[in-house]
Amino acid sequence: METNQNEETLDQNMTLTDHLTELRKRIVYSLYALLVFTAVAYDYSKELFDFIRKPIEKYLPAGGLVYTAPMDKFVAHFKLAIVAGIIGSCPFWLYQLWKFVAPGLYKNERKYMTSFITIGSFLFFSGVCFSYFVALPMTFDFLFSFGGDQDKPMITIDHYMDFVSQFALMFGVSFELPLILTLMAMAGLVSQKFLIDKGRYAIMILALIAALITPPDVMSMTIMLVPMIALYYIGILMVGFVQKKKPNPEAKA
Repeated sequence: METNQNEETLDQNMTLTDHLTELRKRIVYSLYALLVFTAVAYDYSKELFDFIRKPIEKYLPAGGLVYTAPMDKFVAHFKLAIVAGIIGSCPFWLYQLWKFVAPGLYKNERKYMTSFITIGSFLFFSGVCFSYFVALPMTFDFLFSFGGDQDKPMITIDHYMDFVSQFALMFGVSFELPLILTLMAMAGLVSQKFLIDKGRYAIMILALIAALITPPDVMSMTIMLVPMIALYYIGILMVGFVQKKKPNPEAKA
């Protein structure tokens, strides 16, 4: 009991330097997890590349991607291993994120760590899967059918890897929107009423974000924007749940 009280007092009295030191520690631990998962993914990079090549295969006349420099294929596989490492280590860096923000939460809210990691991982993996199974096929169908079929694509392996990586990570992060809103509510930065009242402004901001992080075509932007709007309103429901469970200020550790 005395140890818990000491920890709570330490959390309350953390200086800016202490917070920066804690942030550095959490980033380092996240990088350790990333390195481990990247190393594992690199051993399976051929199988992973065969998997991520499938959405575009039917649009390639020769059935495969091309590369124009000796290092291109190696670099593409290395990038793929890093992206797979980021995705695979998701629960670990979410845990580090929770450990960083937990001192600023109410004591009653700190028990939600498992829920935070589970829901956050589910949302991130859902975003990655959505990008692969829904966004990429729809985007390729639009882009490769645009302007007729007389011209034939010759897609380089590095450009394709960058395109797929951007889609996977951006959708993964964007699907964390409900969790981000919930954390903001737990920190007292937003309320359910505020999010509802500012809904139309939020949609405008989401549309701008979707336009900035997707390729410059209407289809990609729309595929990103629609689920983000749905996730925003899911976030509002989660914020309402958090507010009902929020303790009195006197209960803050």
